[in-house]
Amino acid sequence: MQSVPDADSKKPSRSETSTIYRARRVLAIKPFRRLWGVTYLCSTADWLALLGVTGLVTKLTQNYTAQNFAFSAVVLTNLLPGLLFAPLGGLLADRFDRRKVMVVCDLLRCGFLLSIAFVGTPLWLFVGNFLVGVASTMWIPSKDAAVPNLLRRPDQVETANQLGLVMTYGLAVITGAGGYSLITGIDSTLRLSAGSPFDPLQLAKIIVIINGLLYLTSALLIATRIPELSHREVHAIEKPNEKKKDTPKRADVDATGFVAMTRDAAKYIRSTPLIRGLLIGMAGAFAAGGAVIGSAKPYSSSLLAGDSAFGLLLVAVFLGLASGMIGAPRLARRLPHDRLFGVAIVLAGLALIIVALSPHLAVSLIAVAVVGASAGVAFLTGVTIIGSQVEDSIRGRINAIYQSLLKVILGGSLAVVPLLIGLVQKRTVSVWGNALTIDGTRPVMLGGGVLALLVGLLAYRQMDSRRTEPILSDLRNAISRRPRRVNGLLIAVEGTTAINTASQAARLAEWLQTGPRPVVLAADPALDEKRLQSLLVGASLTGARAQALVAAAVRADIVERDVQPALDAGSVVVMERFVDSPLAHLSAVAGLDADEFEGLADWATGRLRPDITVLLDSDPGSPRPEKSADSHDQWRVQHLLAEMAAADPDRYVVVDADGSEEEIGDRVQTALRAVLVGRRRGLVPVEATLEA
Repeated sequence: MQSVPDADSKKPSRSETSTIYRARRVLAIKPFRRLWGVTYLCSTADWLALLGVTGLVTKLTQNYTAQNFAFSAVVLTNLLPGLLFAPLGGLLADRFDRRKVMVVCDLLRCGFLLSIAFVGTPLWLFVGNFLVGVASTMWIPSKDAAVPNLLRRPDQVETANQLGLVMTYGLAVITGAGGYSLITGIDSTLRLSAGSPFDPLQLAKIIVIINGLLYLTSALLIATRIPELSHREVHAIEKPNEKKKDTPKRADVDATGFVAMTRDAAKYIRSTPLIRGLLIGMAGAFAAGGAVIGSAKPYSSSLLAGDSAFGLLLVAVFLGLASGMIGAPRLARRLPHDRLFGVAIVLAGLALIIVALSPHLAVSLIAVAVVGASAGVAFLTGVTIIGSQVEDSIRGRINAIYQSLLKVILGGSLAVVPLLIGLVQKRTVSVWGNALTIDGTRPVMLGGGVLALLVGLLAYRQMDSRRTEPILSDLRNAISRRPRRVNGLLIAVEGTTAINTASQAARLAEWLQTGPRPVVLAADPALDEKRLQSLLVGASLTGARAQALVAAAVRADIVERDVQPALDAGSVVVMERFVDSPLAHLSAVAGLDADEFEGLADWATGRLRPDITVLLDSDPGSPRPEKSADSHDQWRVQHLLAEMAAADPDRYVVVDADGSEEEIGDRVQTALRAVLVGRRRGLVPVEATLEA
């Protein structure tokens, strides 16, 4: 079914569905914009601290070997807290006021960094850097869990995550590295002597002090300018027709200890296939990513392309990563997030297998770019699922588990991969006349690809909420750039008279009630006709275009109020005179241009189109002058409906509408039985399947 895209895509203009438009809509929200600025400050401080603390430790040590290990030691002491304390950060985010947690963590980071500069000993440098990492581990889950509560709608979470990633891994990196180069360049530019206020040691301390002041600025901004960070459960997540999960409520969380909160999180993951599949999928993806990163340098040598191949492979994977994060929201408008996540990991695994078997640098570059793009899509989709589909009372813990999985599995993979590579002896073989070096990197990458493929399939099966909808159909929609399909099934009953369509729609809904899915008969035709006439009379609207606009408004209200929620819940929706009959009537009777009114109808319904349209085809005879104007109009409407059905035979089921209501109803059921069994197994009523 070609259905309604996400909320921001329900606009007629292409510019309004662009990434820039969606970003502007999110940045127009003042609390989020301020948090985005705070993210910039803290991310800049993070990157600057990595370089500044490394530079300081090299100035504090005279031993050459110690200086060589300085960078690795700084990175290790900064990442180790994430391996040890990430779950605790999630508990704090769900148990206490997130704004206060972030303020305290920023003040601690500021204090520890200032102490590193003033104490000035290598031992305290590593201890202080570890404590800064602990505070950062506590800060991140609170920030990530608070973001959805700052937005106007849950569908803006994806764009907000995009903006956060751009800031953290784009602008902040440039600012941090550029600031470090600018400050350290003072020494070489001015040729300062040792012992001067701005010698290399003093400059290194100044950089660390600047880091601390950046965190202090962040704390002040959060405390005074973003009180909205304290808000909870702004967007209640309600999923119709879904069994209620064992999710702790806000009052229960406030009265629960840390051990019980940990048990609640584990219970929630076990009882929620979506989150269970998400964590399983990302575990495999992180392991595969570790295999790629850990074996990239020796793999580039096996391609016999020189050291430049390593740089090209890094460029390819990061370009792919960026393009995947940029393109993920567009793919999500044509493919549901739960399916997109699993498909992205499977595609990454297949591409990694190609990388492992690749005999040439050009093939490797393309495949590595696909791996990066798939990883970017999967990562952004994962954090979007957590932000938009996990209840606020437990979101912090799930975010923390997600982040700790990334660090534990990625770090473990980086440690194990070199050992695995060393177990395989290097040998050279000839492939299509080209020399190909086979070393440990290729089996490791092949194993990583197979692992990602299997885990992606497992995650897909865990997360997929639309098992009755074929995945190939969704993939065709994504490739052909059509709007995303929804969970339910929409059946429209069209015809020339409202009496026939209303009675047959009611009969059809009653028959489908015996099937496996819930059935909704959308709206009350008589009531909606009364509303339309009331609006037309009350506003004294007599022009055809004005009446068309009012009719579109009534139709839009029906779709938003009744049809779309039922489809999203996976129901079968039966609706009479959805679009085609009003379109044919206004075109034939009011003389409106069919293309113009069709565009108006697309806008009113969000381009929603029925999966199946049942056309009640009665014989209107031939138009004769002696017939009444109403009969003549009915003939023209029926003629237009027949033309619509002929132009799109895959979507229409034409049923002879001459005879009694019972006879027509039997024909409709017989026609739909064949269509539903052929296209949508599992939707046909049980007795109908047995009869067939």
